[in-house]
Amino acid sequence: MGWILATLVAAAAQTGRNAAQRRLTAELGTMGATAVRFLFGLPFAALLLAVLAGFTAIPLPGAASLGWATLGALAQIAATALMLLTMESRGFGVTTALIKTEPVTLALIGALLLAEPLGPARMAAVATATLGVVLMSGADWRRGGWRAAGLDIAAGALFGLSAIGFRGAILALPYGASGLRAATILALSLALQSAIMLAWLGLADRPALAGIARHWRGSLGAGALGALASLFWFLGFALTSAANVRTLALVEVVMAQLVSGRVFREGASLRQRAGMALIVLGVAGLIAVSAR
Repeated sequence: MGWILATLVAAAAQTGRNAAQRRLTAELGTMGATAVRFLFGLPFAALLLAVLAGFTAIPLPGAASLGWATLGALAQIAATALMLLTMESRGFGVTTALIKTEPVTLALIGALLLAEPLGPARMAAVATATLGVVLMSGADWRRGGWRAAGLDIAAGALFGLSAIGFRGAILALPYGASGLRAATILALSLALQSAIMLAWLGLADRPALAGIARHWRGSLGAGALGALASLFWFLGFALTSAANVRTLALVEVVMAQLVSGRVFREGASLRQRAGMALIVLGVAGLIAVSAR
């Protein structure tokens, strides 16, 4: 059950990274803040891979692994940009909740593309946790309206697609233990994403590049948290299906609500608390099914 610990660590690190990125959005713009997680995460991922290379051979990605990683990298860039865009019009906790509607779609995509098992008990747990997310996300629909809600859900679907891409890339590697596979694909995906974002910003938003240089201290923290979160997400993907990982990751909604209340002074309604209870129930059901 190592995937459970990996997912919980990833969710905690990602909550901190999302909060750091939200603060940077006002200074760098949406695409600048999106680039931060990749540009400043890459050195940490490269350092980890260099350390591992001193002890074991690094598996070289083939065409299949590279293709899956590229799919995951592009989907994650688009998802992150949409997430940060909607955080400007909706609360931090509400945005995180709506994005987390991804597990049901992810379970279906995983079954189609990676032949991952579903089963009624597993789908019931996923649906219960997702229902909790939908219920929780009903706080103050006037903030941003249905357009923002649609963008949030689209971001969630893209995050789900990125998870499938990264798991496919990890499974396509020719050899290696779970941690080694995760670190290899982490470095590869961050390198791809950094190159894409540098090219984009160089052509379309050079002021954002200058802003990233000015705010390197805050960007470094967001990058470190992003690399840590991604490493443990990828480790989870190496150990079990992406749907299992992303359903358990719904505990991030509860973490985000705590951040929302303590840092951004955004309150929680009775409906949100009921939604969090369903999330916990669904996650507990998933763990019980996975333990069989």
